[in-house]
Amino acid sequence: QVHLVESGGDLVQAGGSLRLACTASGKIDNINARAWYRQSPGHDRELVAAITAAGSTNYLDSVKGRFTISRDNSLNAVYLQMNNLKPEDTAVYYCRFYLGDGQPFGTWGQGTQVIVSS
Repeated sequence: QVHLVESGGDLVQAGGSLRLACTASGKIDNINARAWYRQSPGHDRELVAAITAAGSTNYLDSVKGRFTISRDNSLNAVYLQMNNLKPEDTAVYYCRFYLGDGQPFGTWGQGTQVIVSS
């Protein structure tokens, strides 16, 4: 069974950078969009960034200008470059793929922890 694996989380000081990666363990056909979400304790999971098959992107307002989402179609991967990190970016980050019919692929992975110290 193909699943998504997130990596790249770490402890970093405010102002620092991290690059998260999400790769599929196998081939996934008909990917329409890829997205990053995050969840911090006591908060709902929120959409951070998304990128469509055509390359259109959208971002959570609080990360605009700091985060960049990109993809590698050949590797079934999605990345999140995070610059100028702030303590409020501390969360577990998850990726999600969406298929051509708009349905999400598979289930949530274990995520990758990002901790930003002040």
